[in-house]
Amino acid sequence: MSLAKRIFLAIALALSCIATATAQQPRGARTIIRGGTRQEIRSDSASMAADSLRSGVMGLDSASLAALGLDEALIDTLSADSIAARLSSLPVDSLASLMGRMPDTTTVAKLDSLALDTIKPRRWDSINISKISWISAVAPGFGQIYNKQYWKLPILYSTLGAGITMGVIENKKYQDYKRQVKAITDVSMVRTEELDALQTQMIRHNTRRQLYFLGAIASYIYFIGDAAMNYDGKIPATRVKKATTLSMICPGAGQIYNGSYWKAPIVIGGFASMIYVVDWNNRGYQRFRTAYNLRVDYDNALKEYNAATDKEGLTRPTPTDEFRGRYTADYLKNLKNSYRRNRDLSIIITAGVYLLNVIDAHVDAHLQDYDISNDLSMDVQPHVGNIYTAQSGSINTYGLGINIRF
Repeated sequence: MSLAKRIFLAIALALSCIATATAQQPRGARTIIRGGTRQEIRSDSASMAADSLRSGVMGLDSASLAALGLDEALIDTLSADSIAARLSSLPVDSLASLMGRMPDTTTVAKLDSLALDTIKPRRWDSINISKISWISAVAPGFGQIYNKQYWKLPILYSTLGAGITMGVIENKKYQDYKRQVKAITDVSMVRTEELDALQTQMIRHNTRRQLYFLGAIASYIYFIGDAAMNYDGKIPATRVKKATTLSMICPGAGQIYNGSYWKAPIVIGGFASMIYVVDWNNRGYQRFRTAYNLRVDYDNALKEYNAATDKEGLTRPTPTDEFRGRYTADYLKNLKNSYRRNRDLSIIITAGVYLLNVIDAHVDAHLQDYDISNDLSMDVQPHVGNIYTAQSGSINTYGLGINIRF
């Protein structure tokens, strides 16, 4: 082997050993990634909490220990959770006074930051964000009460109450005009001035009714989302949980919360378009169902007229549907079934759009915490190996090695 090859082999072996030693070095404390930054998790935090509890309680006098139902011999046999449970059963004033009697201020600080976190929260504080949203959906305003934002309650109840009240008033007027229009159209679909005037009033009150009810629904949805956004419970609400909850409350809200503003118009537009398609097909279904029923009544009346032997005093029936008999009953039936099928399919697609909106917000929120720290790296280094074959024996190999660290 030439001198140049030996020198190259020595350098390659040295680099390989250095790379191997570097790869085998301990990485220290376990890390997690939040928002693209690395955060250490120390495994001895639980033992620190236990030591803080035990040392802090042991520093109390005998009277304070008696208030907890403890003595020095019993402290060593109890776990940190048991000691924390005894502390949590005390009133707030007594607990504060007890901590003030601890001689070591460092112990008191550790007790406050670590040990008291192990105390189980009260039932009121332990309601998670999902339950808050569900309860707010049944009892509007519960989330604002839970978050102690009482000033929002008058706004919620005034907008919700006014929208529902005005909507009910307009709905009553709409139903009155609708009954009058139906009484005329059930007999004949011929356009008259009276029918046009009634339909104009019916459409006007229907539009007002829809606007008032939509305002009430918008206020209702907004305050459910507000309760989720301002959640102030003891159980932490992660970014993923909030984004998923908001997208379930209102399509597009989760995308806005994640900062993906360009997705919000797509989600909202798609959802609104599908609702319009559902309504359009439903109106077509209602229209041709009415025409079909009128045409069937006309065909039955015509059969009875033709079957009558004595037609004196009888009047030959005339078509009363809007098409004036131009279309047969079978043709109108096919149109009616077609619109009904399209309506049902549109409802299924709308549900699919809603689910995709929730899934997108959930996945996008997960990707917000994607690990971009130095823990993810790839190194390309020289590699020296050895291969044994029956024909050639031991053969040295040279190449490049790829080290991936994650």
